[in-house]
Amino acid sequence: MRPTQILVLGAGAGGTMAANMLDRKLDHDVEITVVDESPDHHYQPSYYLIPFGHMEAEAQHRPVESLLRTDVEFVQARVEGIDPDARTVSTDANSLEYDYLITALGNRLAPEAVPGMKAAWEETDSVYPFYHYDAAVGLRDAIRDFDGGQFLVTVPETPIKCGGAPLKMAMLADDYFRDIGIRDDVDIAVGKPAPTPFGTPPSPKAHYNGKVEEIWAERDIEFLPEFEVSEIAYGEDRVIASDGREVEYDLYAPVPPQYGRKALVEHSPLTGDGEYVTVDKHTLQHDDYDDVFAIGDNTNLPTSRTASAVRKQVHVLVNNLDAALSGRPLSAEYDGYTACPLLTEEGKAMIAEFDYEDPIAAPVETRSNWVLDVNVIPPMYWNMWMRGYDPVP
Repeated sequence: MRPTQILVLGAGAGGTMAANMLDRKLDHDVEITVVDESPDHHYQPSYYLIPFGHMEAEAQHRPVESLLRTDVEFVQARVEGIDPDARTVSTDANSLEYDYLITALGNRLAPEAVPGMKAAWEETDSVYPFYHYDAAVGLRDAIRDFDGGQFLVTVPETPIKCGGAPLKMAMLADDYFRDIGIRDDVDIAVGKPAPTPFGTPPSPKAHYNGKVEEIWAERDIEFLPEFEVSEIAYGEDRVIASDGREVEYDLYAPVPPQYGRKALVEHSPLTGDGEYVTVDKHTLQHDDYDDVFAIGDNTNLPTSRTASAVRKQVHVLVNNLDAALSGRPLSAEYDGYTACPLLTEEGKAMIAEFDYEDPIAAPVETRSNWVLDVNVIPPMYWNMWMRGYDPVP
């Protein structure tokens, strides 16, 4: 009898951790294959830290194959479509068969979806959509040369990974400009298509919004509510909102719009009529296909898209896939847990921690939260979590 074929799409945080943990924990005859178009795995939480020198860019990526266990096969290819009825995945190299499929393809950054954003990034020295690694590095160099003016951060209408990142970008910029003595010469503003900076009731994220607003008021960070970017007039250094408001900038760090992967949305039935793979929010099993599971940013889970969330999801996935292989009911349940460290200045951070229903941590800034996010979590990420070791489910 041939081994059960488990195919993992995506070698990001979720896919890598899932593949390695499945290989470690499953007491079944399985063959695990990971597919990703990139040979490198990036530590994406570094992207808002790189511009201010809190992390070194060159240390934030590893070859995918160096992270995977020896029994896990890596296929470098671009996923182009999925046929869950035939249990096949088409790639730009060949077609792959599976018995169980795990989609962990993340989302798609789309700076081209906003007129002028991609051109502004490519053709000027003042626009850096920092969710891209190259843009985060470029912003680092631009900030070193910045001597004053308008520093602008904007958030798109679409769901985004790490919803706290644009807030952290603004607060760390404020702290950096104070440290080098030019804060009086800099105006900092954050535009977002929402009434508040971080969550609105009844979202449990809203528990932390009051503290964010308090910090921004004390440090003169302007919030532009209900601000949806419709165009970047980069030849004039202006951002135009859908309601006609205009904001000038001297240095601009936009979050690009984000969507589902085209292979999932356009070339599979797994997303239904939406952008993301539809799964049971507790078991992570697909709504229509029992042999398909999904984790991370490519799902429609009603929680924030963070590495801490996918870390919790992986434990549920492993337990439920083990149950499926054994013919048992799926009993493990994901409760929507996520955590977002909100770095407010060098040496201080607040942890926004919540599940589907309630906030968990208090909205308090501490030095220990900074140390946890900047000094403790990265080596745990590389040396434990991505290698399938996580003693705290």
